[in-house]
Amino acid sequence: MSLSRSQRSPLQSPGLQKGIALVIVLWILLLVTISTGAYTLMARMDQLEAHTMISSTRARMAAESGINLAVLGLRDPDELTRLVPDGRPYTYQVGDVMVEIAVTDERGKVDINSVDEATLLQLFQGHGMDEENAVYLAAAVLDWADPDEIERANGAEIDTYLSAGLEVGPGNRPFVMIEELLQVLGMPWELYEKMEPGLTVFSETGAPDPAFAPVEALLALPEMTEEDALNFIEERQSQDSTTGAGVSLPNGQVVMARGRGLTYSVLAKAALPNGIWDQVDATIRLGGNAEGYPFRVLRWREGFHN
Repeated sequence: MSLSRSQRSPLQSPGLQKGIALVIVLWILLLVTISTGAYTLMARMDQLEAHTMISSTRARMAAESGINLAVLGLRDPDELTRLVPDGRPYTYQVGDVMVEIAVTDERGKVDINSVDEATLLQLFQGHGMDEENAVYLAAAVLDWADPDEIERANGAEIDTYLSAGLEVGPGNRPFVMIEELLQVLGMPWELYEKMEPGLTVFSETGAPDPAFAPVEALLALPEMTEEDALNFIEERQSQDSTTGAGVSLPNGQVVMARGRGLTYSVLAKAALPNGIWDQVDATIRLGGNAEGYPFRVLRWREGFHN
C-alpha cells in the first residue's frame, strides 16, 4: 500500500532528494577542482624547479668557463691586451651569459708560511687588532708553522694549547691551507674573515708585492691605512697594462709590476638574463698537468654567494 504525500518522511520527498543529490554533485565537483588545481600547481612547481636547476647548472658551468677565460688572458702574448692580475674586473659576454672575472697574482698576498713577525704584526694591527694581542698572535702563528716544539717569547706550543683546554696543539709544519690559521691559539674568526682575501700559502714570498696586492694584503705594509690602500688600488687599476709608469705608495715608493707570475687566484661569476647567477673561486698554477690542461688547480671553492 502506497503512502499518501502527507504520510511520507521528509527525507522521502522527491524535491529534497534532488537537492541532496545536487549538493553531493557540487561537493564532488569541488573536490575534483581542488585536486586538479593541486596537481596543476605541483606540475608548475616541478617545472619551475627544473627550470631553476637548469639555469643554476648553466650559471655554474659558465662561471667555470671563466677560469679558462682567465688563463687565456694571462697567456696572451701581447702585453697591451694581456690580462692584468691585480684584482681588476674583466667582463665577457658568452652567448646570453655575462661572465665577470677578477684575477690576482698570488705574489700580491701575504704568504703565511714565509711571512716574518714584523709583517704579521702590521697585518693584524692594520685589520684592527690592538698591539698587545697582535704580538701574542704573531708569535703563535710562527710557532704553529715552525718544525720545533720550542716556544718562542709570547708564542704558543703544545703545553700552552693544553693549558687553554685544547686537545690539539700546533701543527709544527707549514700551513697547507690558509683555513688552518683558525687552529692557531688566539685567532679570532672575525679577524681571519677580514684578512682571508689577502692570504696565501702559494707565493713563497715574505711580503706582498704592492703591484698586485688586494686591500687586505696592502694593510700588511708599514704606515698603510685602509683609505690609503683603496686610493692606491684605484690609481693602480686606472692603468691600462703592466707597462704603465708605476704608482706611488703613501711613502713615495714607486710600484711597478715586474715579471709574470705562475700562481693566481681567479674569482669568476656568471649571471644569466633571468637573474640567476653563480661563482667559483680558484687558485691555479700555470703550466701543464698530466691530463693535458694548461694549468693546475691548487684550491677550489664553490657554492658560496657572498
